[in-house]
Amino acid sequence: MSNIIQAIEKEYMKESVSQFSVGDTVKVFVKVVEGTRERLQAFEGICIAKKNGGVRESFTVRRVSFGIGIERTFPLHSPRIDRIEVVKRGRVRRAKLYYLRNLSGKAAKIREIV
Repeated sequence: MSNIIQAIEKEYMKESVSQFSVGDTVKVFVKVVEGTRERLQAFEGICIAKKNGGVRESFTVRRVSFGIGIERTFPLHSPRIDRIEVVKRGRVRRAKLYYLRNLSGKAAKIREIV
């Protein structure tokens, strides 16, 4: 039974997905449909969580815009995601960075891997 499920899920998985981890600053390019036109919209921020695996894998990106924290969760294998670029690699010691929600300014800074 699980072989059938794996075969079906394999059809929906993307072949090439950029490798990034929690703590990295990523730029996610999302396809936005407006009427008949389609354009790419970039969402740049720190990846604070990755969940599940396989076709169900998702990640959460947080950024602060005009002093307000915005979090957006993306399915990794969604056809709406065009590409993911890693801007900076971060060095963290946690799998989930939810504590960043309570921090602001320099306290919310993550060390960079050189």
